[in-house]
Amino acid sequence: MSITAERKQELITEYAQADGDTGSPEVQVAILTERISNLTEHFKEHKHDNHSRRGLIKLVSQRRKLLDYVKKKDEARYTTLIKRLGIRR
Repeated sequence: MSITAERKQELITEYAQADGDTGSPEVQVAILTERISNLTEHFKEHKHDNHSRRGLIKLVSQRRKLLDYVKKKDEARYTTLIKRLGIRR
């Protein structure tokens, strides 16, 4: 259900803005997106897991806030990020 340390490190290196960057919005959104997709797969098998569903809703809300922040600061960064992650259609 959660992501492994190796996968998290891969996401950090892929989306980092500079060397050693772990806190930029791009990295945070990438990690949240991975966690959201893992939980979505979990719910395909466990439809009645309402406790985890609440956590999923919180993750989606947190990702939405970060994406709104990136869009407010730099819309080009926002569009690049959502295309790289494949979030919107």
